Amino acid sequence: MILRKWEELPKFMRREEVREYYDILNRKRFSLKCKRVFDIILSAVMLVILSPVFVILAVAIKLDSPGPVFYKQERVTQYGKKFRIYKFRTMVNNADKIGSQVTVSNDSRITKVGAKIRGYRLDEIGQLINVLKGEMSFVGTRPEVVKYVKGYTPEMLATLLMPAGITSEAAIRYKDEYKLLNAADDVDKVYIEKVLPEKMKWNLESIRRFRFLREVLTMFRTVLAVAGKKYE
Repeated sequence: MILRKWEELPKFMRREEVREYYDILNRKRFSLKCKRVFDIILSAVMLVILSPVFVILAVAIKLDSPGPVFYKQERVTQYGKKFRIYKFRTMVNNADKIGSQVTVSNDSRITKVGAKIRGYRLDEIGQLINVLKGEMSFVGTRPEVVKYVKGYTPEMLATLLMPAGITSEAAIRYKDEYKLLNAADDVDKVYIEKVLPEKMKWNLESIRRFRFLREVLTMFRTVLAVAGKKYE
């Protein structure tokens, strides 16, 4: 979690476009430490409190369709490190091998139980494990799959200065992104060329304005967004 020295960053990240964001975060090392301590404490507490929910979801998923309880897909986090993200499985087994890596609302790969889980965003709580392990944070750029990260512009690479997150300002603004993709003939193309660049504008602005307390506020705003509040 703690920011590396500039010369210790992966070579592909040591670019002029990234330096501006690095310097901003470098001045806020104490806030970054607070962010990690907060992540450890809250994720541990929530895993204990939500353990009954984990059990209920696991049973429901196994009874609904064959396959594992968790969907563990390779994603990219801080400094370009690859990791396996934990999400409760909401689609048929091996869904990523029989379609796009972006999901739309009417996706035929979504199971009956999966549709319910997605409706309440319960598939995301598995990521508490990733947060506790340090692979993710509560707030940060949503982790993308490798093929999308390979298409990042030099400036977008600045989002890899911090761990990927469960939520973010971009995630709040685009919580219904599936509506933008439903009518697309080529979902991947629309996501890469239209949705991802717009989300990245919010992600980069969040780095410029980074403060620990602002991230706590983002978490509260996320809860309200899931509950139905609209943000323009």
